[in-house]
Amino acid sequence: MNTPAIATITWSAPPQAVLFDLDGTLADTAGDLVGAANALRTSRGLTPLPLAELRPYASAGARGLIGAALDIHPGHEEFEPLRTSFLDTYARCLADTTCLFDGMDTVLHELEQRGIAWGVVTNKPHRFTVPVMEGLQLASRAAVLISGDTTAHAKPHPLPLLTACERIGATPSRVLYVGDDLRDIQAAQAAGMPSAAAQWGYIGHSGDISSWGADVITAHPMDLLQYL
Repeated sequence: MNTPAIATITWSAPPQAVLFDLDGTLADTAGDLVGAANALRTSRGLTPLPLAELRPYASAGARGLIGAALDIHPGHEEFEPLRTSFLDTYARCLADTTCLFDGMDTVLHELEQRGIAWGVVTNKPHRFTVPVMEGLQLASRAAVLISGDTTAHAKPHPLPLLTACERIGATPSRVLYVGDDLRDIQAAQAAGMPSAAAQWGYIGHSGDISSWGADVITAHPMDLLQYL
């Protein structure tokens, strides 16, 4: 996919922080998430699906992966038991293959060198977010960590992003939010903060990334640095 020409971000004052979505933006968690989904298929006597086939649904969590793996969706009588089984399985393998995307560690170090705070705002439940961040050895480095159940609303509601800004003492208009899903961009827009769409993430199920309305579209994590 070619990156559309998008105007650069114009900051009214120097940026104070960068906030990242977790799955598909900061870290490549698809292998462990897909493993949990395939465990559901195996339990039903079905053949596991290739990682590449399920990978685009990883940002949608249990809902997206159960739908893609089994064609069972919220409202179906089997969905909630399957969701419980999926989450229990994932809890046992969530740090097996998960790693930072190429270049992301360099980006984080550069932010720290510049004195720009960074943190994570994800819809992933807290009981999974913390172990993943600990497995990546990032939990103590992040200035803030907001999970899907930290606030009363999850993305695309702006509250998680606004709460993150409040906790680090940053003004939303001086914070860049980076995500690989339409709801990430919608949340940033609602919070009044600039946004970057992560083209390297799990965007296959989310339509045309150029239609999301992000301020910039970035093909590689290192591209973020030119906007700060």
